[in-house]
Amino acid sequence: MTRSSNGAADDRFDYVVVGGGSAGCIVASELASDPAMRVLLLEAGDAADDNPETLRADGYKDAFINERLMFERFTAPQRGCADKRLFAGTGRGLGGSGAINAMVYTRGSEADFAEWPTGWRWNDVVPTFEALEARLRPHRREPTVFTEACIDAAVAAGFRRKTDLNDGDLSGVLGYEWMNYDGESRRSSYVSFLRDRETLPNLRVVTRACAHRVVFEGRRAVAVEYAANGALHRASVAREVVVSAGTLETPKLLMLSGVGPGEALRRRGLPSLVESKEVGQNLHDHPNVQLFFRGLRDVDCNYPQLYGFHRANTETSLPQGQSDTCYVFYPARSSFREGLLKLLPAIALPESLYTSTPLPGLMRSAIGAAFDRSVVSNFVARMWGIVVILGKPKSRGSVDVESRDPSRPARIDPAYFTHPEDMETMVRGVALARKMAGTDPMRSWGQSELMPGLMGRSPAALETFIRKNAMTTYHFAGTCRMGDDAGSVVDTRLKLRGTDNVRVADASVIPTTPVSALNAPSMMIGLRASQLLREERRS
Repeated sequence: MTRSSNGAADDRFDYVVVGGGSAGCIVASELASDPAMRVLLLEAGDAADDNPETLRADGYKDAFINERLMFERFTAPQRGCADKRLFAGTGRGLGGSGAINAMVYTRGSEADFAEWPTGWRWNDVVPTFEALEARLRPHRREPTVFTEACIDAAVAAGFRRKTDLNDGDLSGVLGYEWMNYDGESRRSSYVSFLRDRETLPNLRVVTRACAHRVVFEGRRAVAVEYAANGALHRASVAREVVVSAGTLETPKLLMLSGVGPGEALRRRGLPSLVESKEVGQNLHDHPNVQLFFRGLRDVDCNYPQLYGFHRANTETSLPQGQSDTCYVFYPARSSFREGLLKLLPAIALPESLYTSTPLPGLMRSAIGAAFDRSVVSNFVARMWGIVVILGKPKSRGSVDVESRDPSRPARIDPAYFTHPEDMETMVRGVALARKMAGTDPMRSWGQSELMPGLMGRSPAALETFIRKNAMTTYHFAGTCRMGDDAGSVVDTRLKLRGTDNVRVADASVIPTTPVSALNAPSMMIGLRASQLLREERRS
């Protein structure tokens, strides 16, 4: 494997993969496993070794506050969230979001994949998950006194204790989540598929590379233009371009390349080469809100290692038994300090002050100084929370290019809570979380409610609390919807409709999000894409 952070001389490759995240690392590695194929992987962020916290199991909290490792993005003001703009950063650097997340590895439920097209149902994708897991080696962390008390509380509130959260049954269950780590090391897709494979001389990896556009001649992609080290490069492609830049970046690149809703592209001075009305549409995410409690003793774990799923809204139109909400018991000592350092300035300051004044740095210095005081650190050591996540949102938003400049962010509008059922489900989900907190196991542990506390004494007050405090769970999906209908952006072999040799392989192709975290499905999509490409090459 040839690495470069300074760009590469113009050259010809069989495959060009844009995006070295959870899916892209797998696609590039698997394609390059054929020594006859020349593969180029372009990644906008750093090499992993430049930020070693991405390689450590406990490095996720440090990675979260490393500005080099996340895109600095914000949503458009959200009408459903008190007109606030929300931080929408995703992972940047080899491994992508899978190099900075909390290493949750959850396939999803069988009911989730029933909503996907033929060929992508549960029984279709399980073999790919199994092949992926053979490389990642995910497993669960050991129980602690606190985590066992949480499970007992969930059972008392109507959940079932579940041993294996990856068997397809996520109906009313809570248990220890699978996590992709090994000892002190993170097992991201980068580590498992690229770092572990040092002998790939036919793979060139270029980091700090900003993809500008896919170059087309008619329906065929012939090159990818990208900027690196202050120069513009052109990588010619003989076989296929695979776009794995992520749910928020992939549609942006396609639109900059002339693929998307034609009238909208022309209004922005962009070429309209391939009409695809749904590029950038169908954006959805898992918004969440956090409840915090004060215990009587220190929480004895350093990772959020429990994951629960339940049907909070019995009146929803989801199939019977399908969970609509997720619940994570959160030890504040694990990353509360880092969360405040990253998000409080973004939440508290208007955009003009956040982007052009020293105030964010001053706020972060004050937060760091506060946590250096034992009274604050001791308080946080006893604090725990329940994160309530909307697992099956019905609201749909969009990603839209507003500038021809590839360095400018797209307009991101997740449209949180624009479907009224989503808020109703969240209110009921918070009530279920409070029910868990009120059971005997948590009363014995200590469960003095800090948030929402008095802010959530009535359903109306609780709705206001949710709108003011909701945030992303960084599970963006759907902007290049996969389907077997003509209106879908990609077909069920992940081919970009209207083109001869472009595929999309990342969470943007997910038509309807699984109820659980998206890192495992994203990696599965990357591995499945490489399998499809291999099949077609052989045939």
